[in-house]
Amino acid sequence: MPTSKLIYVIAGEASGDAHAARMLTELNKIAPNYIVKGIGGDKMRATGAETFVDFSELAVMGLIEVIKRYRSLKKIFNRTVELLKIDRPDLLILVDYPGFNLKLAKEAKALGIEVLYYISPKVWAWRAGRVKTIKQYVDHMAVLFPFEVPIYQEAGVPVTCVGHPLVDAVKKELTIEQAKTKLNINSAQKVLGLFPGSRRSEVDVLLPIMIESAQRISKKIANLNVVVPLATGLDRKIVAPMLAKSALDIKLIDDDFYQLTSACDAVVAASGTVTLEIALLGVPHFISYRVSPISYAVLSRFVKIPYVGLCNIVTGENVVLELLQNEVTAERFEKELMSLLTLVDSKPQAERIRQQVLADLGPSGGAHNMADLVVSLLKEVG
Repeated sequence: MPTSKLIYVIAGEASGDAHAARMLTELNKIAPNYIVKGIGGDKMRATGAETFVDFSELAVMGLIEVIKRYRSLKKIFNRTVELLKIDRPDLLILVDYPGFNLKLAKEAKALGIEVLYYISPKVWAWRAGRVKTIKQYVDHMAVLFPFEVPIYQEAGVPVTCVGHPLVDAVKKELTIEQAKTKLNINSAQKVLGLFPGSRRSEVDVLLPIMIESAQRISKKIANLNVVVPLATGLDRKIVAPMLAKSALDIKLIDDDFYQLTSACDAVVAASGTVTLEIALLGVPHFISYRVSPISYAVLSRFVKIPYVGLCNIVTGENVVLELLQNEVTAERFEKELMSLLTLVDSKPQAERIRQQVLADLGPSGGAHNMADLVVSLLKEVG
């Protein structure tokens, strides 16, 4: 392969940055001479990718929230299109983030740039009409879940199920006692994890409620340890002041995420890929999700599936509790977390969920399979 091959990768949020980085790591092993540019974060940059925008400038959740940020998002979009015109990459890889990326696919197609879309928009949940847009502007779909393949085959869209990278990436390597020891926590003490998400809009809404629930629980469970992971792309200056307002000594940790999660006796987490990681580590948890009432009212009219959590979507069952909108209160969080922290059955149940989710996730080797697909498509474009 010529060393001049240029790939653009566009990842607009933390999960996309992580998925893209895993794929690029594998790509570097099998074809290390590609030049990679795009939108992403620290994980993509660690693979050698050059990013012209950090994904944190794009990470926003909810319709109203997007409207508030429209002008800055539009500016980034226009800049990206101009760079596509200048650089003319051999392949554009769009990672999730459909509101931005499908529009970018249209622009790229007009420029004659090959488009590979990695991680399907949730057309099986809502906005099924997007499949028609994808057929127009996307040359190949790389999906994570087996159940997504027939959707695109029926629409005449070239599709490959590469498998979910977390099948390989998430390994339960430490017992809860070992993980606590590494964090200098007494193994006999309870550890509560507050995972408010990677988007500023999520953190602003969920973290104060999570903290209040932790304060309530600390009055019932002595020597409670409370930990918060600093999500990739989220500024410590945003989270730390919120934690400082609490009387609790809450640890904000940005080291090994899987080690931190493995140390938790229970977790409350914002909906997202992180909930799949928590489940695959066998940690008792539940899912929280809240956006503006208008955003939720609009979304509720169009969503075709009964779940927001990936574990529940993948298994087709309500295996992990979901608390949405008005259910997101400190009182309800306290109740559910106390159950997870004190019930004897919570850990065996979490292990059963881990095994069920793993069985339904599909093939292993997701990141490597995706890298192979990239190489194959680049050979086709010459």
